[in-house]
Amino acid sequence: MTPLHDALTTLDAARTPADLFGDDAVEAARRYRRLARTVHPDMTGGRTHDAFTRLNALWRAYRAAGAPAIEGGRHDYRLDGDPLDGDVAQLYPARAGGERVLLKMPRDPRDGDLIEREAAALRRLATYGESRHRAYVPHLVETFRHRDAATGAQRRVDVLRRLDGFHDLAGVRRAYPGGVDPRDAAWMWRRLLAALGFVHRAGVVHGAVLPEHVMIHPELHGLVLVGWCHAVADTGEHVPAMVDRHAGLYPPEVPARGPATPGTDLFMAARCMTGLMGGRTPPAMRAFARGCTLPAPHRRPSDAWRLLAEFDDLLERLYGPRRFRPFHLPPTA
Repeated sequence: MTPLHDALTTLDAARTPADLFGDDAVEAARRYRRLARTVHPDMTGGRTHDAFTRLNALWRAYRAAGAPAIEGGRHDYRLDGDPLDGDVAQLYPARAGGERVLLKMPRDPRDGDLIEREAAALRRLATYGESRHRAYVPHLVETFRHRDAATGAQRRVDVLRRLDGFHDLAGVRRAYPGGVDPRDAAWMWRRLLAALGFVHRAGVVHGAVLPEHVMIHPELHGLVLVGWCHAVADTGEHVPAMVDRHAGLYPPEVPARGPATPGTDLFMAARCMTGLMGGRTPPAMRAFARGCTLPAPHRRPSDAWRLLAEFDDLLERLYGPRRFRPFHLPPTA
């Protein structure tokens, strides 16, 4: 028996959506995701095209019939999209009344502390500073525990307001394989420094400023910093975990489990932005980034607001007075 054989047997035995997905919304979404990965034609050289088509037809029918509510919080949440894979958690698009949200739930129940860490950071930021700066971070609707119907395991769930029209920097980089024009990257870097200035003044270090966690709105020039599971709010604490595939973006103190500081985030932000521009990064911006990525934390900048002022001076020398520059992503991005 192989996972593919088991998946095809399960699909063949299902006569109704409920036969395949059961009566628990979260387990249904997980089961769909597992089966989709296993029978996707790209994984089998096209041999499972019919099975993949049938799986998706059953999933659409399951959702159209009204998937069971996910209970445990103040609202009943109903799934209205396919689950998304994150580094620590899976995210489930859902609705409660007229509000569109994401339910963020760890794949491993033992990672519930990371979900709680995110909720604590977002609650702190929601009451700090001016409302215009709070727009740089996600809105936490609530957090609660959900019991997994299949295993009985308790999972912590963060409910986040959904972002419309935003794309992460990883997707932006894929859309521009030759690198983003530095004049476009400039406003993204400015927004990221402003977001970190707000966060750091509130006493929080993000701890994972990675391309997938920096979301931009191309038309509105908006930015939201997501992925707060690795946030640090206690002086002297280390970042609790790393995303292994991005090991090259972290400063030395993270793998060494040294104290996280604002300079930790500024190091990663600089690596993100030079990676976004690639070979198009101007020498002056590379020099600026080198100052942000010195190995010794005490030698790096630690004040994002002051760094933003220095960056503005650099941009004026490069491009003259600041003006709005429209940015567009290809339709396939």
